[in-house]
Amino acid sequence: MKALPVEPSNAPVAIGPRIRLARQARRMTIEQVAGATGLTKGFLSRVERDLTSPSVASLLTLCQVLSISIGDLFTAPATELTRWRDAPSVHLGGTGITERLVTPRAERRIQVIRAVIEPRGSGETELYSVDCDVEVLHVARGRFVLEFAGETMELSEGDTVTFPGQEPHSWRNPADEEAVVLWTLVSPSAS
Repeated sequence: MKALPVEPSNAPVAIGPRIRLARQARRMTIEQVAGATGLTKGFLSRVERDLTSPSVASLLTLCQVLSISIGDLFTAPATELTRWRDAPSVHLGGTGITERLVTPRAERRIQVIRAVIEPRGSGETELYSVDCDVEVLHVARGRFVLEFAGETMELSEGDTVTFPGQEPHSWRNPADEEAVVLWTLVSPSAS
């Protein structure tokens, strides 16, 4: 079997910004990385700005100190687009509500649900909780009431509230116009 001839790309791979992000994620300064790797601060600065390319040995040392794999530097980040027309319908309860999952189905760390609530639409009569670590509600349009055991929050367009996912709650649209809200559910493994 013949191998397909693949033209090599002469486009440089920008690994510097990924190295900088890995360093910053570990809350390390260039000085600390220099001390741990034996490389100079100036050299590391030029690497992070893609002004110079490190040797394989230097790259291996950097990756060990930053606890990343070399492959992470060369792999394109996974991005996935969900078109509105392809967003699946979901139903988490309530009346007068149309909900669509706008994040990829396979994404388990975080889920964003766009909900359109008809005038006077409401959630469950009993308070309920969602199996997530953190819940964020953003009112994109209209008015919205979020109800907890001891508190009722009246929200307007542009308001955002964050609360523990296990907190029992319900909701309603108090207005004669539809409301549009975004629910963001963060799983325990993502926080």
